[in-house]
Amino acid sequence: MAMPVRQSLKVGGYIVGQRLRGRRKFPILLELEPLFACNLKCAGCGKIEQPHDVLKQRMPVEQAIAAVEECGAPMVSIAGGEPLMHPQIDEIVRRLIAQRRYVFLCTNALLLPKKLDQFKPSRYFAFTVHIDGLRDRHDESVCKPGVFDAAVAAVREAQRRGFRITTNSTFFSTDTPQSVIEVLNYLNDDLRVDQMMISPAYAYERAPDQEHFLGVEQTRRLFSAVFAEGRRKRWRLNHSPLFLDFLEGRVDFPCTAWAIPSYSPLGWQRPCYLMADGYAGTYRELLEETDWQRYGRGRDERCANCMAHCGYEPTAVIATMGSLRQSVRALHSG
Repeated sequence: MAMPVRQSLKVGGYIVGQRLRGRRKFPILLELEPLFACNLKCAGCGKIEQPHDVLKQRMPVEQAIAAVEECGAPMVSIAGGEPLMHPQIDEIVRRLIAQRRYVFLCTNALLLPKKLDQFKPSRYFAFTVHIDGLRDRHDESVCKPGVFDAAVAAVREAQRRGFRITTNSTFFSTDTPQSVIEVLNYLNDDLRVDQMMISPAYAYERAPDQEHFLGVEQTRRLFSAVFAEGRRKRWRLNHSPLFLDFLEGRVDFPCTAWAIPSYSPLGWQRPCYLMADGYAGTYRELLEETDWQRYGRGRDERCANCMAHCGYEPTAVIATMGSLRQSVRALHSG
């Protein structure tokens, strides 16, 4: 299954509106990072490698809301770091929901049981819980035992209270088609989360582990095997069908990182949240003064093995909205 119909219609209408206004570059989703601090030290992430003074920063609520309003994206992914460590994260979420933006709060779920009372269920809001595999695989990924069981317990409690739950799973060269299938089956059929997001690991330059990122051909072989036998059609995947085709190597796209900008305490990050080629002071500056033609596979060697959602999912979404056949496919199937 593709993304929810209501969400698809809202995003589709937004894209059509931008095109009618003659805008060639526009945000679809904002990666909002109100802090870099985290309560885990995952080997594949380098956010906590920031200097100590940066890790202490917490983005003021008004600054966060202003950034969202400045770029105007209809969807916001609140990441970090661990967003639940932000003392006013609930206020940020409430104000964005009031603007009828789709908000995904990314979390490792360790703090979720203590924080649930600060939030209210909404069709515009979901907790996005990071799950990279079943128990042993996930705990190895986050470098701490017991995290998988804690996350699952937190998800079940949030579901009991009526919250929408999505998951985000990143896969590395150590994963096999069977291990990926097993975790997606578990999330889909046993834990019964609302939607699942998946991504091949990108070689994040600050990450402590630089040895287990997937190359392009590895990614295509992995997901071709995972999606065989019609499995992807029954999984509740929060992706456009064309992006899933892209992961399999059935289609190829250019990078459109400008469609998922990243804003953190350091400013608007160039060109995406995975690479740090400087920061812009405003969204307009990011959009107009970044040489977007420099980036993407075949253009920048750092992008050679990247098939991450932040560069290629928006390309797939825009292509979907430009095709009646693909739009119908997105509404009815995976």
